[in-house]
Amino acid sequence: MQRTRLYGPPQDRFLDHLIRDACRRFSGKLAIFDTSSNRRLSYAEYGETVERLARGLVAAGLAPGEVLAIFLSNSWEFCATYHAATLAGAVPTLLNPTYREREVRYQLENSGAALLVTDGANLEGINLAGLTHLRRVYCTRHIAAGTEPFDRLLAPSSIALPEPDQPSDQTLAALPYSSGTTGLPKGVMLSHFNLVANLYQLLGPNASAFASQDVFLCFLPLYHIYGLNVVLNPALLLGASLVLVPRFEVSQLLSLIVEERITTMPLVPPAMNALCQAAEAGDFPKAHHLRWVKSGAAPLSPELAHRFRSLTGILVCQGYGMTEASPVTHLGYLEPELYRPESIGRPLCQTECRVMGYAEGDRADQEARCGEAGELVMRGPQFMLGYWREPEATSAVLRDGWFWSGDVVLRDEQDFYRVVDRRKEMIKYKGFPVAPAEVESVLLEHPAVRDCGVVGRPDDLAGEIPVAFVVLRDSFASGAKLADELCGYVADRLTHYKQPREVHFVDGVPKTASGKILRRELRKILGAPLSPNS
Repeated sequence: MQRTRLYGPPQDRFLDHLIRDACRRFSGKLAIFDTSSNRRLSYAEYGETVERLARGLVAAGLAPGEVLAIFLSNSWEFCATYHAATLAGAVPTLLNPTYREREVRYQLENSGAALLVTDGANLEGINLAGLTHLRRVYCTRHIAAGTEPFDRLLAPSSIALPEPDQPSDQTLAALPYSSGTTGLPKGVMLSHFNLVANLYQLLGPNASAFASQDVFLCFLPLYHIYGLNVVLNPALLLGASLVLVPRFEVSQLLSLIVEERITTMPLVPPAMNALCQAAEAGDFPKAHHLRWVKSGAAPLSPELAHRFRSLTGILVCQGYGMTEASPVTHLGYLEPELYRPESIGRPLCQTECRVMGYAEGDRADQEARCGEAGELVMRGPQFMLGYWREPEATSAVLRDGWFWSGDVVLRDEQDFYRVVDRRKEMIKYKGFPVAPAEVESVLLEHPAVRDCGVVGRPDDLAGEIPVAFVVLRDSFASGAKLADELCGYVADRLTHYKQPREVHFVDGVPKTASGKILRRELRKILGAPLSPNS
């Protein structure tokens, strides 16, 4: 059951035009139920809201090609602002609502955001003064000092909306930030063509089982490409209904599954594990309408997939992707003869893959044989234009039109893929990427730290947890109290999932002659019997 056809031709299609068309075709259906405000919007209401908001943004001075930052939790305001920004010709950049001040300021400054849409609660403890390009800040539900009310953007206006002046494959539709492999997060330039192509790959024949009759339950954060282009955009494109919750809470989800007659629910492995525990406790509802769940953002263990199905009777489809691919490249099947939830499945239509044999530390130029491990290298219409203002980082992963993923895979005779390792340094905590260099840069600001290195430790619940190896300055003594202080120091400056869960005090951090941290040596230490905070 190969994937040879798309849902439609993606050329010259703009995302906001497709969403507006769906709003006209499905006008009477429920588009979004925002549980955080108890607000339900029909497709007709959603389309009108997006258009009014787009006109409000243009009236507020937002010009085509300028960047609009969205710093919100899952909500109808997030959805409408995202689609309105693209309709106004702007480039939406999406911020994690748990970000601390340094993370917020970095993304706003790096992206050159001209306008910011957020909520007053998100701005607590954050100083936005001195940002070069930021002109106006709008707050949705709670107004912060020096900001304007979001409702002002929804005032009726007859101002004209701009027409695209560039083709869809050159016009940016999203600028999410990814930690990539090293250093600070980088903006990923995704065009309208990239996003629409991936939607049409995902919805094409023999791909996902999403349907117009579906009711999606989404707790996945919409600022993340998984929530944005695997849940929000396909649901609205199909004319399905979307139930939004701001965060994962087991009891709330179990109630909504029944009350809203949820039919599909994209997951991440830690959430699936929590639902398994609820099922084992007898709390998972038997009178549900869930047909299947998709798992992504982090590797799914075969045991967890089979445990979930045996406890709930619900099929599991694992997929694979990355922000740079809009995000999906591979997807499993639900058909009995092809059901392999332990695999990431086969490539989507028009996604070419090569498995390149490798030796540690080197790029290889020969393909691995079937059944041999190698780095996954891909190309297709869904891959990014490049990293925002990072030509060197772009050329490091995009070479001759092929994207080097950094992930090590196995491919079998039937073209099914399985991820077995990762050459990237990035840590995946509950599906969220953590760049070790970013955590290290914060730790090095602490007066006690002379040197440090951060790696991931495998963890049953989180996938991986960040672990720090710290070399202290002479005047400081190691101990549990200082370890807790260092963890808290990072937590005060970076979002919670980047905080080290363990600190090991060492005499030195192993490095190459050029000064690069030998993370594999640190991982070997973790494999030895060593207690935390020792």
